[in-house]
Amino acid sequence: MRISNSAKIFLGTATGGVLAIIYLPLFIVLINSFNKSMNMYWPPPGFTFDWWAKAFGSGGLLAALGTSVLIAICSSSIALVLGTLLALALSRYKFFGKQAVGLMVILPIALPGIVTGLALNNAFRTVLGLQLSMATAIIAHATFCVVTVYNNVLARLSRTNRNLEDASADLGAGLFTTFRLVTLPQIGSALIAGGLLAFALSFDEIIVTTFTAGSGVETLPIWILNNMFRPGKAPVVDVVAVTTVLISIVPLYFAQRLAKEDSK
Repeated sequence: MRISNSAKIFLGTATGGVLAIIYLPLFIVLINSFNKSMNMYWPPPGFTFDWWAKAFGSGGLLAALGTSVLIAICSSSIALVLGTLLALALSRYKFFGKQAVGLMVILPIALPGIVTGLALNNAFRTVLGLQLSMATAIIAHATFCVVTVYNNVLARLSRTNRNLEDASADLGAGLFTTFRLVTLPQIGSALIAGGLLAFALSFDEIIVTTFTAGSGVETLPIWILNNMFRPGKAPVVDVVAVTTVLISIVPLYFAQRLAKEDSK
């Protein structure tokens, strides 16, 4: 389909405007992380690396970073197991309520975070009688991280050759042997992509974390929220925000690369 020059100009301008709305604020945060002024005067009166040195010399900040990484790794690991099992069950078997189960698996990522957080908070504290801790935060993150793994694996299973699995069964291989030698190699890249997306999703989550983490659990997004309006903390918070963006980009980049390679 051919597009006229005027349509190309309009689409290019609209695309540029949307990208500017999305990324210009991030660029301002990046510039402010080097802003010499503690009060974030704009335009910056000068540039310095002092805020970066101060940020990565903070023990509390590094502890929050480690907590975020640990929660993201644990919740992603849980999501990999549960998401893969759910995708296998819904793609390979027929049973009553299959469509309802598929909807319930996807629903947590569609619900507002505050609703999910409040529901899990009530479940942990009143129904189960648990004290909020890092473990409850990990479980809470896994509830929506499982969706990314499930979607990736389900899409891959829909394109795999089931005849190979049937042939493996005909040759006497058991269920787990068939999965390990036949199914897993076919869905391996989808698992990696789903795990990376789950990690990125968990790493910068704040709403659900606020409702489900204990008082002594401070993730990097919570550290940003707690320090945003403290005197003299604005430049350091900008540094942490830039760092969070950079860390989140890495798994998203590799997940996209895997998706492109699989589509070839």
